[in-house]
Amino acid sequence: MTRTASSASALQAAWNKLAPREQTLVSAAAAVVGLALLWWLLLAPALHTLRSAHTQHAKLDAQLQHMQALASEAQQLQAQPRTSPEDAARALQASVTATLGAGAKLALSGDRATLTLQGVQADALANWLAQARNNARAVPQEAHLTRSANPRQGNGAPTPTVRWDGTLVLSLPTR
Repeated sequence: MTRTASSASALQAAWNKLAPREQTLVSAAAAVVGLALLWWLLLAPALHTLRSAHTQHAKLDAQLQHMQALASEAQQLQAQPRTSPEDAARALQASVTATLGAGAKLALSGDRATLTLQGVQADALANWLAQARNNARAVPQEAHLTRSANPRQGNGAPTPTVRWDGTLVLSLPTR
């Protein structure tokens, strides 16, 4: 207590020694420093938050819509009737031939299906994966894909289409 009191009295003595003009200048300087601290510590962060709130809100709305779409899709998939392993295998085999063509071979082994790819177009593979999930309830377990070394030209396209080589392992629904 005595140390604080002596510091306060020393400050008061130094203040009293200052001329009135100097006291005014020191008070003004202290006010400027106080206002700057008030701005940097209280007002600036709040204003920054207020300015960025609209973009954050839009970003969170987009995430919410995406999550709601995923939840809706999951509910639709759950509502669909169960598929037997035999029906799933038949649906996969038919979709491989129809969607991927000669560049894909499907091998079935129990509750797993292994798809071997050679030069299969990327968009055809994406479509087939969606069909496999929706129609056969097949879920990808492993993917070992590499971009095809020499992509062929697309239908009249000036640039080569992206093609994939490799294997995909899918799990089929169980009873």
